[in-house]
Amino acid sequence: MVTADGKGVPMRRPVNSATQDCTSRHRRRKGEKGHKKQMAYVGAGYTIDPFRRTADDILDDLIHKKHAKDRPSPKHKHVWAEMTLPGDDERTALAPHGPSYLFAELAVECHDRDPKKEKPLICLLDGEKQFWDLQKDWFGRAVQVLDIFHATERLWTLAYCFHAEGSPEAKQWVERYLRMLLEGRVGTVIRSFRQFAGRLSGEKRKRMLETITYYENNRERMLYEQYLAAGYPIGSGVAEGACRYLVKDRMERTGMRWCIEGAQPMLRLRALHANGDWQAFIEHRIEEEQKALYAQAA
Repeated sequence: MVTADGKGVPMRRPVNSATQDCTSRHRRRKGEKGHKKQMAYVGAGYTIDPFRRTADDILDDLIHKKHAKDRPSPKHKHVWAEMTLPGDDERTALAPHGPSYLFAELAVECHDRDPKKEKPLICLLDGEKQFWDLQKDWFGRAVQVLDIFHATERLWTLAYCFHAEGSPEAKQWVERYLRMLLEGRVGTVIRSFRQFAGRLSGEKRKRMLETITYYENNRERMLYEQYLAAGYPIGSGVAEGACRYLVKDRMERTGMRWCIEGAQPMLRLRALHANGDWQAFIEHRIEEEQKALYAQAA
């Protein structure tokens, strides 16, 4: 399994060249935040046993909150987080590119786990285009799976175009169309939504058209009836969990603002700890420090 997602890191404002002041002098407009975020791209590689399910099983999980008790757990999970680093000319280029570095690390991990390519390889992502472009470059043989949580979230947004938030009617609307997606009737859903779009206007019509485009762009990755029958995961909970404990829990505490020089090393240290490599890293550091000290003394 290969999965990836992104999580914003709150960044310090750049120093004003004229005043050498890190704070902004302009009055913020309504809704404008006092800091900007830069994306940390989080990925995970792991192995998991097949777990065959039906559309009803997924509906019980996502809609009725009846979670399966015999669900297999990820094994030998490794996580990473990479940010895009400023290049030599920050006005024209940003390098190294965080997502590219992340997928290169995932590719090395997959090769180490399965050098003969004997196991099925599943790439589970959301709808971000750059992720799918990198998947084609690094994991061409992988089965592409669009995260079901992102697909379902679109349905909830549309349900509130017709029904009150939190209402039983909205829940039934989502369950109806989610069942269609899980049973492989993506085309039917898209056609139904096109009919709805013709009767809507304004913001509601915009939401409907955006969802239609999202499903059309990812239609080849929404073969859920096949994935469930084969026992493949269809939810990116591993990546979202890594975004939380690797990035959010440490990088977004009250008042924290980061620069790249501090954020990226912190993320790599946290990944080392999460992957169980902390002791090996400390021993390596001690060995390298001793070599440097003895070399200077000699």
